[in-house]
Amino acid sequence: MPRKTEHSHKLQKRAEQVIPGGVNSPVRAFGSVGGDPLFIVRGQGSHIWDADGNEYIDYIGSWGPLILGHAAPTVIEAVISAARSGTSFGASTPTEADLAELVISAFPHMQKVRFVSSGTEATMSAIRLARAYTKRKYIVKFEGCYHGHADALLVKAGSGVATLGIPGSAGVPEEFTQFTLALPYNDTDVLEQVFKKYKHQIACVIVEPVVGNMGCVPPARGYLEALRAITSRDKALLIFDEVMTGFRVAYGGAQELYAIQPDLTTMGKIIGGGLPVGAYGGASDIMDMVAPLGPVYQAGTLSGNPLAMAAGYATLRYLREHKDVYAKLEKLAAEVVAGVTAAAKDSGVEICNNRVGSMFTWFFAPGPVTDWTSAAKSNTEAFGRFFRSMLESGIYLPPSQFEAAFLSAAHTENDVQQTIAAAKQAFAVAAHA
Repeated sequence: MPRKTEHSHKLQKRAEQVIPGGVNSPVRAFGSVGGDPLFIVRGQGSHIWDADGNEYIDYIGSWGPLILGHAAPTVIEAVISAARSGTSFGASTPTEADLAELVISAFPHMQKVRFVSSGTEATMSAIRLARAYTKRKYIVKFEGCYHGHADALLVKAGSGVATLGIPGSAGVPEEFTQFTLALPYNDTDVLEQVFKKYKHQIACVIVEPVVGNMGCVPPARGYLEALRAITSRDKALLIFDEVMTGFRVAYGGAQELYAIQPDLTTMGKIIGGGLPVGAYGGASDIMDMVAPLGPVYQAGTLSGNPLAMAAGYATLRYLREHKDVYAKLEKLAAEVVAGVTAAAKDSGVEICNNRVGSMFTWFFAPGPVTDWTSAAKSNTEAFGRFFRSMLESGIYLPPSQFEAAFLSAAHTENDVQQTIAAAKQAFAVAAHA
């Protein structure tokens, strides 16, 4: 039976009258895959339901935060309990320190952490802090890595910017980005050259240790070690943007997985349990430069919001007490990625894949995909057809070739087999088109 879309279509047309594009984040618009966006009304475990009553196996999970699945009882109970006492105070609450202690215990380099309300706030604040600490202006980021929509960071970014084909963003003066150096990811030689040219002028290097915003792209062997060595030698700070990877690829994030300690870490997503949150943290001598102790100003009315703190604490406490979750995530993610890739090969459809733990991407390209240049060679039209076919079969994938998919602890073996079966059908149709 064809998927119903009438109600969602009406909702989209209504939203377009009052919201730019009818969406509050660009990738939701389905611009690169075609068709009307979904309007989700309910989630439970690994499944979601749209406004037309269609049910889907969800591989987005709110773009990563829902590692325990939708409406996880332990998280819902924590949020309801917190809400009964009030939703916001603009003052300190005990749960802020509870969550801070849990976060710090998972990241050895971190002695203090500051909570904010989004990943963009976290990265923007961490870079300001790095510039103040080093008394330097230049920052290094990498092509295809997205660190939020702060002006200085919208330079060769990934994610929605890549999907929409926008090289930067209108409204950002060139002067705001003149101290941002955008380099190819996974290229140590170029990094060495830049540090030689700008010796003792670079405040920090910010990197997604596992990229998620040009699709999932892992670091090459020795690459993160090189970042650590080069920045240490020049006394620049190394910032790991673990908004996606923190508590996702391992309990202690990518820095646990690859045994690399940065100077600052930015986080979000999982640490809020599905509610808006961000954070940045590091050693005390760096973090003590943040107001009210130091001269680096950063503030936020909803920073440390009690509902987000409660949801995050419940999520992290569950993960700490059930670390076997990561073995399950590894097993099922490996199975679904391999199964879909094999289905494509059997049908003569050219794809490759990247996966780190429970985040992954199927690229419609010969591969390997190691940076933005190779990711950009993907056949986005073929991906769009695959996306639409999977959607019709009840599989909800990221509506962009350049976004990572996520698997949750709520996914099952049956979910995986349904996904592989849907992919076989999609590729069979594509092979005979």
